[in-house]
Amino acid sequence: MASLFNRKIETLTGVGTKRAQLFNRLGVFSVGDLLTFYPRTYEDWSVVTNICDVADGTTVCIKAVVGAPFKSGYTRTSKFIAKTVVYDETGGAQLVFFNNRYISNMLKNGETYLFYGKASHTLDGVSMISPMFEPVSSQKTVKPIYNLTAGLNNNFVIKSVKRALALLPEKVNDPLPEELRERFSLCGLKYAIENIHFPESMEALERSRKRLVAEELLTLNLGLRDLKNHKRSLNKNLIETDFSKQFEGLLPFSMTNAQKRAISDCVRDMMNPERPLNRLVQGDVGSGKTAVAASVCYTVIRNGKQCAFMAPTEILAEQHYNSLKEILEPSGVRSALLTGSVKQSEKNKIREQLENGEIDLVIGTHALITDKTVFRDLALVVTDEQHRFGVAQRAKLLSKGNSPHLLVMSATPIPRTLGLIIFGDLDISIIDELPPGRQEIDTLLIDSSKRDRALGFIRKEVERGRQAFIVCPLVEEGEGDLLSAEEYAAELMLNHFSDIPVGILHGKMKAADKEAVMLQFSKNELKILVATTVIEVGIDVPNATIMMIENAERFGLSQLHQLRGRVGRGSEKSYCILVSDSSTKTAYERLKTMCMTRDGFEIADADLKLRGPGDFFGSKQHGLPPLSISSLADTKNLELSQRIAEYVIKDSNGLLDDRYRGLKSEITRLFRDTGDETLN
Repeated sequence: MASLFNRKIETLTGVGTKRAQLFNRLGVFSVGDLLTFYPRTYEDWSVVTNICDVADGTTVCIKAVVGAPFKSGYTRTSKFIAKTVVYDETGGAQLVFFNNRYISNMLKNGETYLFYGKASHTLDGVSMISPMFEPVSSQKTVKPIYNLTAGLNNNFVIKSVKRALALLPEKVNDPLPEELRERFSLCGLKYAIENIHFPESMEALERSRKRLVAEELLTLNLGLRDLKNHKRSLNKNLIETDFSKQFEGLLPFSMTNAQKRAISDCVRDMMNPERPLNRLVQGDVGSGKTAVAASVCYTVIRNGKQCAFMAPTEILAEQHYNSLKEILEPSGVRSALLTGSVKQSEKNKIREQLENGEIDLVIGTHALITDKTVFRDLALVVTDEQHRFGVAQRAKLLSKGNSPHLLVMSATPIPRTLGLIIFGDLDISIIDELPPGRQEIDTLLIDSSKRDRALGFIRKEVERGRQAFIVCPLVEEGEGDLLSAEEYAAELMLNHFSDIPVGILHGKMKAADKEAVMLQFSKNELKILVATTVIEVGIDVPNATIMMIENAERFGLSQLHQLRGRVGRGSEKSYCILVSDSSTKTAYERLKTMCMTRDGFEIADADLKLRGPGDFFGSKQHGLPPLSISSLADTKNLELSQRIAEYVIKDSNGLLDDRYRGLKSEITRLFRDTGDETLN
């Protein structure tokens, strides 16, 4: 089958140059690509339902005779409409067709056909609007439906796939050895390819899908593990002495055991001569990741080297700078803040000191990765909220030193099943306990009828000296009754809180204006902040005790969890109020999950099952190769691929065994578009 990936799609009978260009739009450039261009869905014509058994709103196939001539006319909007009635032994159904003047010539009165489409129950009985139809003599099958582009219809794709399948040799070289397939109950490759396109039955389709999904996720899994190993050079910034115990003496509090484990993991990596630190420290909101980073930086600096700490926003960078300076400066650590809003003269001075080695630790934003920023001896790079940086930005900062150590921090809970996939090139440490003294946050779900009561509660908290966030979703044009953050803030200022200072913060404001608003809020000059999710990361106001989120169903659970983490950071009892009028079962289940648990990983797992992986990352941002059939929300098959990967690694001597030559080729092919040459 590998040779078919070298055969251009235009060489396939019936395709030619013009249609090849249409296939190219769909990512199909070769005959092999076409064989892995899997259907997006299927029409099951193989199961015929009696009309009397048709359930309302279901998609069905019925076998029926046309029982009356078509009646035609026009709707009030001048659409041509034609109706007829069809019958089987159990009852009748009305068929309705729009804008098809030839339908009476296509369906003959008194003849029997198969009709496929969505059925509904009306006052006149069972009805189908514009169903597809075939002569009853047609072979009843499961029909594939493909993604299409203008100029390329489904029937032509079906014909092309059949021609491509005919080119498969009698015996296809299977990248998964027979013994492995038997162990994990996977069918052969040729059977899977044939039945994913034209399944003999729904059972055959499921067998084929299981095999192809398992292979693709296995290939991704092994490829990312290979990247992790290949991308690690020798440790060129070997740390000789561990100063983490000494660092603990600088703190006015005791670190949790989880924090100590994470620090130990990082220091152990930096003292390993075979490879540098390349680790993600993942912990829930408020779990103490900044203290972990500070400890690791302290050890590096005490060993005579420099550190850079990059944050995604100026607000967060300044917050980290103030926290780290307070902890580290008394011990003699020289630190600086480098962001876009720092005066040019100050930037020039900081950059000069960095190059001369007069600054040990610099905290900043994208200003750190400009060509003007040069380090004398950069040994550690820390990035906060990794998912907010592109791969290229992280690489640019790493290029400032001679293969420096990398520590990535994230408060975004990632489901455990996705950890290896998303952060495939990083080791992972998880901080799974909160420091003592963190306040529990009561989470309440209300509908808009109780909004006035909630605003009254906010007023009482403000009168007690506390502050509150109110978050609105981003509102696009044409989204009906949803208020924008600006409109909502104006309404609150005029009505509920006319005597209380209310501020507004959203992504379209100028950076300087955002900074000014946040400074006012952090100084308690503003009592209520109405904002979009721009506050999701990086705002630490211990005096804020209420997070009220409007239209909460529009946010992912992980995003809601992040927003909730903006309160409960001080000594006072805190609350999160979710406002939603959504009546869908899924939305209710999601929001009730928020009320029942504060465990970020439990929430992330629920979000993955309910919404898929989109909330956690974008594949392009993380450099993942495109997947043909798999879904990273499919936890069952992710776990299966993990088990198979562990088996292959033990069985194949690092894929050097000749039995796995085909699997190694599949890894190379899957990663060919990511720019990773290490797999070739």
